[in-house]
Amino acid sequence: MSGVGVLDKAVVILAACVDGASLAELVERTKLPRATAHRLAQALEIHRMLVRDTQGRWRPGPRLGELANAAPDVLLTAAEPLMAALRDATGESAQLYLRRADERLCVASAERASGLRDTVPVGSVLPMTAGSAAQILLAWEPPEAVMPLLPRCKFTGRTLAEVRRRGWAQSVAEREAGVASVSAPIRDRTGRVIAAVSISGPIERLGRRPGDRHAMAVVRAGQRLSGL
Repeated sequence: MSGVGVLDKAVVILAACVDGASLAELVERTKLPRATAHRLAQALEIHRMLVRDTQGRWRPGPRLGELANAAPDVLLTAAEPLMAALRDATGESAQLYLRRADERLCVASAERASGLRDTVPVGSVLPMTAGSAAQILLAWEPPEAVMPLLPRCKFTGRTLAEVRRRGWAQSVAEREAGVASVSAPIRDRTGRVIAAVSISGPIERLGRRPGDRHAMAVVRAGQRLSGL
């Protein structure tokens, strides 16, 4: 809590409405007096931060999305120079991935200027079933989020347990023939894994155990991008 009473109460109201809430449900979830919950919900509705659905329940409103989309992405802003530094330190292309359901999306990339390289353009959508970044994005997920995917994965539950133990992942010809990669987690302020930072390149340059050479550099990049 921030100590600013009305603001803290408004945030509690918003959180209680994520899945929809009637006035009675708001009172139950927030433990606020009925009159206070009603007054704040109505005020948030006026500002389009809450809306009523067809059943009259409050849900998050369009203003929240508008504000979020207008704000600069702190992670991507911070990632740009760090990705370039990681590329220069390792001599390999660097990428940043976010999970989108059963896929992963490349949201930032720093490519090698010349020579053999693994090019993953920003906006590329790759599977969650192969590659070191996929391992990172799944390793700290609860079992119910992982088990449906595992039968289709080129790695195993034992692989994910090893990733959790050592804090980084590697793959060799897992996503694409001839390509190796090393990845590490990026965490939010609560410690939850929200993204994966990676380097990738040809096996002939990275070798069959690319983590031996580059894991620490990738882990350090992930740590510097965590908690933003």
